[in-house]
Amino acid sequence: LLGKFELTGIPPAPRGVPQIEVTFDVDANGILNVSAVDKSTGKENKITITNDKGRLSKEEIERMVQDADKYKAEDDLQREKIAAKNALESYAFNVKSSVQDEKLKGKISEEEQKKLIEKCDQTIAWLENNQLADKEEYQHQQKELEKVCNPVISKLYQGGMPAGSCGEQARAGSQGPTIEEVD
Repeated sequence: LLGKFELTGIPPAPRGVPQIEVTFDVDANGILNVSAVDKSTGKENKITITNDKGRLSKEEIERMVQDADKYKAEDDLQREKIAAKNALESYAFNVKSSVQDEKLKGKISEEEQKKLIEKCDQTIAWLENNQLADKEEYQHQQKELEKVCNPVISKLYQGGMPAGSCGEQARAGSQGPTIEEVD
């Protein structure tokens, strides 16, 4: 850990709404400057980290590089697992918020809306209880959620939904569903 700071005073907002711009800058002397700004409030915090204490020896650096190479495959698997988890979580939250959008009133039945919200809630609860699941389990859960959501989303598209529709929002921040029409 090189350093730590907190950006406080950010007002409560729904998931994904706060926009925080983080900037990392390393100058020619190896000094790291990190700043974070909340775009809505303008609140800012920064930290400067110099390399004058705790310098590593050549041997320590070499050992760290070898360790990094040794654990690269593990890191890649972990990265894929986290990406699958984040894709599932993002898809569930986006579908749920899209279905609850006032603009969709009358475009889908209350029964369909309730079914999608329940499935999204089940998926979110599953995520909370299975933090250590593997990539395949997350992908399986996403396919199960898509099985329920895709027919409704397809129907919305066939109904000529305007731009910025449920499907587009559901795909934001994730790889999203692939909807194929099969006769």
